[in-house]
Amino acid sequence: MKTFRLIELAEQIGGTLRGNADLVISSIAPLDKAQQNQITFISNAKYRDQLVSSNAGAIIVNESDVEFCTEQQNIIVVKNPYVAYAILAQYMDSTPKPAENISPSAVIAENAKLGQNVSIGANAVIESGAELGDDVIIGAGCFVGKNSKIGARTKLWANVAIYHNVQIGSDCLIQSSAVIGSDGFGYANEKGQWIKIPQTGGVIIGNCVEIGACTCIDRGALDPTVIEDNVIIDNLCQIAHNVHIGFGTAVAGGVIMAGSLKVGKFCQIGGASVINGHMEICDGAIITGMGMVMRPITEKGIYSSGIPLQPNKEWRKTATLTMNIDKINERLKAVEKQLKE
Repeated sequence: MKTFRLIELAEQIGGTLRGNADLVISSIAPLDKAQQNQITFISNAKYRDQLVSSNAGAIIVNESDVEFCTEQQNIIVVKNPYVAYAILAQYMDSTPKPAENISPSAVIAENAKLGQNVSIGANAVIESGAELGDDVIIGAGCFVGKNSKIGARTKLWANVAIYHNVQIGSDCLIQSSAVIGSDGFGYANEKGQWIKIPQTGGVIIGNCVEIGACTCIDRGALDPTVIEDNVIIDNLCQIAHNVHIGFGTAVAGGVIMAGSLKVGKFCQIGGASVINGHMEICDGAIITGMGMVMRPITEKGIYSSGIPLQPNKEWRKTATLTMNIDKINERLKAVEKQLKE
């Protein structure tokens, strides 16, 4: 296991160290479970009472939490402990690579182009015309279709499927069993008979994009589906054809986006939300979990629609009232009319 001197970690996050610079740290742990060879952090004031009792070798804190630490504790003072934790987690990451070198069982077309230091796992398939940039890692069982391009340092975990004519930028991470470039749900109906419309638009994914396990991003019908730089998409999401997601937007698990939706920059979409197609969501919109978005969002703000969980008896009452809302409305109007008269 790799270890780190505490001063090295402090320099990595640009923090001010108070304590033993030569302390050896092996990993990161929660505040209440960390031991002498581990570093931890506090990012929420409600956990301050755990600072004094923590056995951590070192604690990352902000200036306002320093007074709650003892003189004997090793601390690193930063502006944002949670961001510092994220940076250290990357720096100390011991996650194995999806693949090492090029497996003998990988099937690679003769005219596929591979950059420097590319790794391809067992039973992966790289089809003709595909291009892999420098330091790309393709996990076991992956499929990269014809004429698709993957930028430098992008990683695909096992069993990812990249269809034909898909463009993926650099420094992306795609988790296992994601599907990029599958057909959009495009059909015409002629007297009850469904006529399939070939989806020829492809997918364009920017740089530093992360896509969760089992998420599907459909190719566009004519123009491409577009995911801009710095977008993060969780597991089990459905991104339909010709959706356009703007820079820095975060999409939580289980979200469904219908076709031709345009999502702005820096939006946050809560888990299990369902969003209608052929409309726009403005920059900076926040949709809480289980949101059902049927109309465009034109002003930045927080939007909610899911009904919170209730005990069953209370929910039955709520449901009854909801089902009778038309009758209640009619009675209310009648009372208002009588009051006016």
